[in-house]
Amino acid sequence: MRRIKQDEFTTEDTEDTEKKEELVDIGEGVSGAIIDAGLKVHRTLGPGLMESAYEQCLAYELGQRGVAARRQIALPIIYEGARLDAGYRLDMVVEDSVIVEIKAVEALTALHEAQIMTYLKLSGLRIGLLVNFNVLLFKNGLKRFVL
Repeated sequence: MRRIKQDEFTTEDTEDTEKKEELVDIGEGVSGAIIDAGLKVHRTLGPGLMESAYEQCLAYELGQRGVAARRQIALPIIYEGARLDAGYRLDMVVEDSVIVEIKAVEALTALHEAQIMTYLKLSGLRIGLLVNFNVLLFKNGLKRFVL
């Protein structure tokens, strides 16, 4: 991959970079709202429930805060120009900018991380949160990903 020198930037390159930075800034604010809402859900429910319970409660809590969250969003694969439904579903997309993948497992694994990275690539979104509610301390169940 060729590196671009600073003096090679065009106005379009600069505008694209500024747009990407703006989207990341928006996503970071949304991420904070998600983490705050998730912390409240975790404090209220604790570990030990099914993922679907945490998903529903997190969506409710975000709604109470005026944050738009869509659940169980179909994620097709575009292969050779064809849109294929491979059965992938995003647990939650918040404010059309952050993917939230909810888990209730003993420990997050590299497979969970690969899953959210794949979802980011396929969706075109840049920020993802992997949230495991089956932990004693909520912060130990959080991982943030940025493409």
